Amino acid sequence: MAAIRPLTFPFTLAVTLLTALALTTRVQAAEVIRIAVSNISAGLTPAGGGVVDVLYGQKRFEAEFAADGVQVQWVFIKGAGPLINEAIANGQVDLAYIGDLAAIVGKAGGLDTKVVAAAARGVNHYLAVRPGSPIRTLADLKGKRVGLFRGTAAQLSFIEALRTANMSERDVQVIHLDFAAATAALAAGHIDATWGGNNALALGERGMADLPLSSKTLPNHAGQLSGVLVVTSTFAAQHPQLLQRVLKVHRQAAAWASAAENRDAYIRLQAEQSAYPQSLIRAELHDADLATLLSPTLDDGFVAQLAASASTAYQARLIRQPLNVAPWLERADNSR
Repeated sequence: MAAIRPLTFPFTLAVTLLTALALTTRVQAAEVIRIAVSNISAGLTPAGGGVVDVLYGQKRFEAEFAADGVQVQWVFIKGAGPLINEAIANGQVDLAYIGDLAAIVGKAGGLDTKVVAAAARGVNHYLAVRPGSPIRTLADLKGKRVGLFRGTAAQLSFIEALRTANMSERDVQVIHLDFAAATAALAAGHIDATWGGNNALALGERGMADLPLSSKTLPNHAGQLSGVLVVTSTFAAQHPQLLQRVLKVHRQAAAWASAAENRDAYIRLQAEQSAYPQSLIRAELHDADLATLLSPTLDDGFVAQLAASASTAYQARLIRQPLNVAPWLERADNSR
């Protein structure tokens, strides 16, 4: 795993007594809040998808903490979940918007984190094959070369999809490729299929791939994935008031994106951030209940899905021991 360059930040180390007294009614805060996100953008502007794009694009955290002199540093990582886990392990970030599998792998591997909110749920993934390919079902993938971004939520999604056909990763030739590499490999004919999200949809929209099936069409929507907001236990213990304000702003952003009157603005914002066409995002969100998909609440249904994902990860030997998700959750700011 590639090393991440340590992050350095300026800190105000001395304050006068009068200043200190003036701050007694304000948040005792760190000078910087460092937030890691998997960068899913197809362009130059970073994007995290969903509510992250609202938070980042509208600078909501920055506005919340500006009066306190607290900086917000967004760390967008193309290496997705595995590199975010490394950043957490190295003490380089405080919070992370991360897919369910990477979060599970990190926790099972000893990362001292807490899940404080749902970041996304019901995110669909698609099977993309070359135009005219005879592959139409999951069973048709047996022995075929499938590009898959291992270590990310996409891998867990694919495993769950395969299970609906009584298959596992051992039934196909999985080739570890990130989303961009998988897209290029499919177009060049180096792989037979790939399993992905917006990257797969974009291939289909451009006529560069057929999309014979997806988590939308599988039984019980198998393969839909989730994301979580995790915080390091150190940050949560040292800055509980900051964390509560982060969650407050997250809820506000989710409420804005979920409001019917903001639907078009939300789609435009996502398109601008991610460099994917509005038509693609609009089609994916057609008839979607954004209030449910973007809800940050750690409700019983979301927790059950997270527990099921942890069980799948263990059964697929992606983690070495079972993970009980209950002690991992911090639901103090989330209603059941």
